[in-house]
Amino acid sequence: MPDARIFQRPKNSTQSGRAGTDRWVLEHIPREPTPLDPLTGWNGLADTQAQVKLHFPTLEAAKAYADKKGISYHVVPAPQPRLKLQAYADNFR
Repeated sequence: MPDARIFQRPKNSTQSGRAGTDRWVLEHIPREPTPLDPLTGWNGLADTQAQVKLHFPTLEAAKAYADKKGISYHVVPAPQPRLKLQAYADNFR
């Protein structure tokens, strides 16, 4: 099982901007499920690596970092944008 996943952030669906979508993220996968704290009901986890997200300018830089640190990883391909082409006249049909 890989220790991390590398992915490219998708565009935010609630905004039209594409800021930050060109960077790649290395995110550690938690090794155990998050247990519930019986007193507060919050999720707790002793593994702090699951909270770490590293940002890289390219996929190659993220892979090089993971290889250098001995982290096994899998790359999640970036989703392809789907365009809905329609004319203004289609609003009046």
